[in-house]
Amino acid sequence: MGLYAWLSKAVTAWLTHEPYPPRSYLCDFELLAKEIRPCDILLVEGRSRISRVIRNITVSAWTHSAVYLGRISEIQDNEIRTRVRALYDGSDDDQLIIEALLGEGTVVKPLAKYAKEHLRICRPRGLAPDDSLSVIRQCAGHLGDEYNFRQLLDLARFLLPYTFIPKRWRSTLFEHNVGDETRTVCSSMIAAAFASVQYPILPVVHRAEDGGLMLYRRNHKLFTPNDFDTSPYFDIVKYSMLAGDDLAVYRQLPWNKEGVICDDENYCYIPPTAASPKIVVRQPNKKKKDAKTPIKRPA
Repeated sequence: MGLYAWLSKAVTAWLTHEPYPPRSYLCDFELLAKEIRPCDILLVEGRSRISRVIRNITVSAWTHSAVYLGRISEIQDNEIRTRVRALYDGSDDDQLIIEALLGEGTVVKPLAKYAKEHLRICRPRGLAPDDSLSVIRQCAGHLGDEYNFRQLLDLARFLLPYTFIPKRWRSTLFEHNVGDETRTVCSSMIAAAFASVQYPILPVVHRAEDGGLMLYRRNHKLFTPNDFDTSPYFDIVKYSMLAGDDLAVYRQLPWNKEGVICDDENYCYIPPTAASPKIVVRQPNKKKKDAKTPIKRPA
């Protein structure tokens, strides 16, 4: 057990390491934190190695999801408030989320931990206040549960192209050894909570010959963070860094006037012309990746 625990800890640390730079310029966190509501789903574009794995599995930039809880001081349900306060040692006025994290399980964290990340809010349209409380109560009931890494592997096996997966592997997916019910992953936990109040995310829809519709629940273990973004029953709320309601505001954006083009944050250049060659104005620095070279104009 000692070797297993050490190996598990080492692998978890490697997977959760964040070697990639943040993209906070895509999101105005202060505005988002001001507008987010309890039971909103927070989508995160993760930067860790496990996030890259999830991105490849789900073919989506959204690699993590969490449910917004609100401030402890604002939680009206005594049971939820007591449970959260026992597990969170910060201020009662901190904005909190419930999320399932590899290596930590289902935990309460401050919303501010994602202040430098690319975020999006998915808001369940028309969700009744009582059902909103029920969803939060069910998610809070998972606090302390372990992260279900086995389910992530099963999901990868399910989503891989059928061409490469033997039929016998696909047909038994989630039928055997599906894992302990006290283990969960972020999107599955939230999907199960919404299913408990009959709120649709991406249900299976069958249309009868008479035109009537019948909805069937999807296996909550098959949900991914991107499903909340795709669902027609959730409103997408974006708070961009350069937001504006005026339709002509884009004319006033602080665009670079030097003709610089960027492939990404670390590599920018002035395209070649008949009079001058291509001029690199910013490129990755091998010694320090975030170092930036000032723009140099041709003589």
